[in-house]
Amino acid sequence: MDSGGDVRPRHEQIAADLRARIMSGELPAGTQLPSIPTLVTRYAAATATVQRALAALKAEGAVRSEMGKGVYVRDREPIVMEATAYLAPRPGGISYRLLAVKEVVPPAEVARLLALGDGGRAVLRQRLMLHDGEPAELSWSYYPASIARSTELADRRKISGGAGRALADLGFAQHAVVDRVSARMPTTEEVEALALPPYVPVLRQLRVIYAEAEQPVEVSVLVKGSHLHELRYDVRLPGSP
Repeated sequence: MDSGGDVRPRHEQIAADLRARIMSGELPAGTQLPSIPTLVTRYAAATATVQRALAALKAEGAVRSEMGKGVYVRDREPIVMEATAYLAPRPGGISYRLLAVKEVVPPAEVARLLALGDGGRAVLRQRLMLHDGEPAELSWSYYPASIARSTELADRRKISGGAGRALADLGFAQHAVVDRVSARMPTTEEVEALALPPYVPVLRQLRVIYAEAEQPVEVSVLVKGSHLHELRYDVRLPGSP
C-alpha cells in the first residue's frame, strides 16, 4: 500500500485501505479478512498496528469478529435519509427520545434564518434519534417563540404526528424545505450522545422549513455519524418524464 501524501498514523492508513476495499465491494459483506499475520506482511506493519486498525473498523461497525474464527465484513446497510423529507417517526426501527424543550435565545445563525430580531426568542426541541435502539442522530429544532409559545411545540412531551402536523394545525403548513449538509469532526457532546468511534466525522444537516410566503417556521440542526448514514437526493431535471 502506497500511503503517498497520507500523513495519518500507520494504523489509520491501514484501516482506510481496508475500508476502501469494503466500500468498493472488493471485500463484500460476509467476507473473512486475511489473518493478522497475513495483514502484517501485506502492510509491512507491526502486529499491534494491524490490531489497532482492525479495532477501529470494528468500532465503526465495518467489520465484526468471531471468537476463534476471524474477522468478517459486516452486513450493515446504511441509514438512508431522504434529504428533502421532513424527519418524522417511521417504521423500520427508528424512534426518538426527547432530551429537552425550552425557550431560548437561539444561536446567531439560527436567529438569522428564522428572521428573528435582536434578542428574538425561539422554542427549542432537542431530540436523540435511535435506530434499532442505538443512538444515530442528535437534533436541535428551533421554532419562533411567537408561533410556538404556549402550544404543544413548547410542551415537554412527544408530539403526535410530529412537529409538521403541529405547525400545520397552527396555520403554518410546510411549503418548502432547504437543506445544507457539511462534514466536520464531532464535539464532545456529540461523541458521547452518539457513541461515536474515534476519528469518525459527523454529517451536519442544517434544515430550514418554510410556510407559504417563504416564512421560516423551523430551523433544525441534525448531526449524525458519517459511518452510519447516507443522504439521498432525488432531483427531477427539466423536461424529464
